[in-house]
Amino acid sequence: MLLSAVAAAAIFLANSKYSTEWNRLLDTPIGQHPICDLASLREMIGNGLMVIFFFTVGLEVKREMLIGNLADPLTRRLPVLAAVAGMVGPSLIYLAVTGATAGLVRGWAIPTATDIAFAMGVVGLLGRRVPPALRLFLLTVAVVDDIGAVIVIALAYTAHVDALWLAAAVGVLAAMVALNRLGYRGIWPFVGLAVGLWWCVLHSGVHATVAGVLAALTVPLAVDGRRNSPLLRLEHALTPWSGYVIVPLFGLAQAGVALGGGAPAVGWALPLAIATGLVVGKPLGIFGAIWTAERLGFAARPVGVSWLQALGAGQLAGIGFTMSMFIGTLAFALDADRQNAIRMGILAGSLVAGMIGAVLLWIGAARADVAPDR
Repeated sequence: MLLSAVAAAAIFLANSKYSTEWNRLLDTPIGQHPICDLASLREMIGNGLMVIFFFTVGLEVKREMLIGNLADPLTRRLPVLAAVAGMVGPSLIYLAVTGATAGLVRGWAIPTATDIAFAMGVVGLLGRRVPPALRLFLLTVAVVDDIGAVIVIALAYTAHVDALWLAAAVGVLAAMVALNRLGYRGIWPFVGLAVGLWWCVLHSGVHATVAGVLAALTVPLAVDGRRNSPLLRLEHALTPWSGYVIVPLFGLAQAGVALGGGAPAVGWALPLAIATGLVVGKPLGIFGAIWTAERLGFAARPVGVSWLQALGAGQLAGIGFTMSMFIGTLAFALDADRQNAIRMGILAGSLVAGMIGAVLLWIGAARADVAPDR
């Protein structure tokens, strides 16, 4: 509900008489300050605050890999396969719709990401109509999806690399790993070194948010005699800030779509490719992976989940917001017209994907209620 309100507020600001002042507030250089790479408020949110979001994601990923849904190799088979297919499908659809146009190829990763907050919000609204096994499957797919998104950001959207700063980053990361290996369980040294790692990565040319995930993976999960864990304490402390402050601020800064009543300034190819990737590519990839895995005996569907519900879950995964917009800011950072087209495609595709997914899950639950016992 909060993210929906933020998206609505961003669209209102982008189409109101305050749009010029709002954009000036976000993009005007702040002036002299020690972090020259974060010259504007928009950059401070995207390259600064969002690092905390990615740090929280990294903590969640490590927890899931060690003691959660990704810890058991048999349990993680299907979600990992589905998540990978759910990233490949939208990227292929995107390239097919754009015709691999040279100027648009760079945006191939935009429709590959799932916004788990919105997706699970729809699941929450459906309540008992969504089987618990399907809810768990969708959450696990989202975790793997986040891992894939970070890898894409690191590999596909790094323009140049400063070897000295990168070497310094490696040194700081090595210090964090050593601190973990030596059995240190305090929080603040890891937090301090994480800030240092972010500073080095910010100047290295690799996107600074990658530092958040790498730093999180070094935080110890080991639970002491008082059932205390540095990783769990940090995750518990940061999740509310990430979900209720940082992501909404990012959405407010990035979700504003200027609605002119006609075609975008850059044409329809870009927003159509993104929307089609989310609405068609995501469910085809995820559903296709589930169907293929079961037919080949590689992994079975989640218990109690029908094929219609599996398709509905894949459709919900087509809701892209935070991560899709974040990748969009990297793909076409200096092109305001394309940024607007990207937002248009993400918002339209996410809305359609979410509505179709909700309907499919609703119908799937209704059929399960009237199906005879087997």
